[in-house]
Amino acid sequence: MSSATTGETTGSPLDPALAGLLKRDAAGLVAAVVQAHDTREVLMVGWMDDEALHRTLTTGRTWFWSRSRSEYWRKGDSSGAVQRVRTVSLDCDGDALLVTVDQTGGACHTGDRTCFDARPLLEEPAP
Repeated sequence: MSSATTGETTGSPLDPALAGLLKRDAAGLVAAVVQAHDTREVLMVGWMDDEALHRTLTTGRTWFWSRSRSEYWRKGDSSGAVQRVRTVSLDCDGDALLVTVDQTGGACHTGDRTCFDARPLLEEPAP
């Protein structure tokens, strides 16, 4: 089990100062909200551990940890819907990342532009 999974920072591929800022869940993961750099549209949410974040920061492409497949995946490798990273920010609590990207193709695994197109729970309420 990696140090990211146990929540420890020793053995992390990240700079110790950065690794120490992350507040991971019990599985060692941090939520990563992915946003289009140009439109600011929220495209998707993925999960990163220290290794996925390190890969994202060093390669310029988004990497995630698949909770269902228990493996790393780079967005676009199978779908062609590539995300080129523009910025990565950590929220004030250290438990979520905001990743702005230049998106090629749909961000959602369904092929939709965003993962939030299909199920609106509330439309803009009347004034």
